[in-house]
Amino acid sequence: MNNEIVDILIIGAGPSGSVAAAYLHDKGYSIKVVEKNKFPRFVIGESLIPRCMEHFEAVGLVSCLKEKNFEIKEGARFMQGDVVCEFDFSKKYTEGWNWTWQVPRADFDKALTDELEGRGVDIAFESEVIAVEFDEDGRSITTARSPEGEVTRISAQYIIDSSGFGRVLPRLLDLDKPSDIPKHSSIFTHVKDVRRPEGWDGHRITFDIVSTSTWLWVIPFSNGVTSIGYVGPTEYLESFEGSNEERLRKLMELSTYYVDRFKDLPYEFEPRMIKNIAKSVKKLYGKGFVLTGNSAEFLDPVFSSGVTFATESAHLAAQLIHKELQNEPVNWDVDYTQYILEGVTVFSTYVQEWYTGNLQKIFFNKTQNQEIKSQICAVLAGYVWDQSNPFVKNHHRLVKALAHLTDMENETVG
Repeated sequence: MNNEIVDILIIGAGPSGSVAAAYLHDKGYSIKVVEKNKFPRFVIGESLIPRCMEHFEAVGLVSCLKEKNFEIKEGARFMQGDVVCEFDFSKKYTEGWNWTWQVPRADFDKALTDELEGRGVDIAFESEVIAVEFDEDGRSITTARSPEGEVTRISAQYIIDSSGFGRVLPRLLDLDKPSDIPKHSSIFTHVKDVRRPEGWDGHRITFDIVSTSTWLWVIPFSNGVTSIGYVGPTEYLESFEGSNEERLRKLMELSTYYVDRFKDLPYEFEPRMIKNIAKSVKKLYGKGFVLTGNSAEFLDPVFSSGVTFATESAHLAAQLIHKELQNEPVNWDVDYTQYILEGVTVFSTYVQEWYTGNLQKIFFNKTQNQEIKSQICAVLAGYVWDQSNPFVKNHHRLVKALAHLTDMENETVG
């Protein structure tokens, strides 16, 4: 058995773990990152939104990512039959980044960890956390195991759980709780996009809405591969018989716009299914630990918020841990939980109103108020803490009110 002593242990080497590790390593702390998988590895969450660029920039990770020439994402397209709604991030209400990337996460995350290892960050790949113990002061002993069965005990002042869907501490500490978001699942794969059209149509991320609760994502990458996947009620997706590939191929026939583009193309891997996507926890932190990203809250992939919440929470958690270890006062309830949940609550409203159909009424209304559209665009870009934006500050009522007005306008026209 090996024994190690570090200042901070980070579980998970994805974007949230990488942002936290970059920040704390730069501050001079001894860092250990424990990652269950060997990189590169496949993971979902391939569409980013601009807010996360601020976090990568703050810890010096933008340059290493730019070198990879990932597909630039400057907005998003939503389609419902013949009706199209385009959002252009350069026309959003809130100041900030106007673009981000669409990425194969295997390559994206590997670029981050390569950069971190080049800086001297200790990352233990293929190391699974199997137990965690805390003493009364919050210091932890984490037991990790290699594929060969070798065990390492790591003593740390703080643990940052950035394990994503692995949800290590929520499982080990019994922190999981049901989400308020409806039970949806996703089924997805990659294809070599040999029929990709020239120009912007072949590069933009698109959400094709086939019913109020079921939609297709199409995310083109710069390497010629495209990610395709359906999201819908768990029972509905499971009602399609056969293997995951047979299910997805039947679902693809629901998209009149994309059915021919992807028809009969071989899938790069057997389609995967994630059931009941949304996750939540009883608390975001405790004495000696903090949860970040998908290990804490995950809403729904419809607005691509996953990576941004991951990096937002990781960057903030790292800053607060630094303050605490420098003996500065930190109110974790206010400075962390309240702040993160403010953003989560805003996005939750938009996810829930998407599936009620209210947001879809607004998106696909023939008459568009450009000022309102810019305010909603800022939300979709991840700027959900900007209280000057009416569609952030009054999110809980404005979406419903605008959908109601849209109904009234359409009735009058009809």
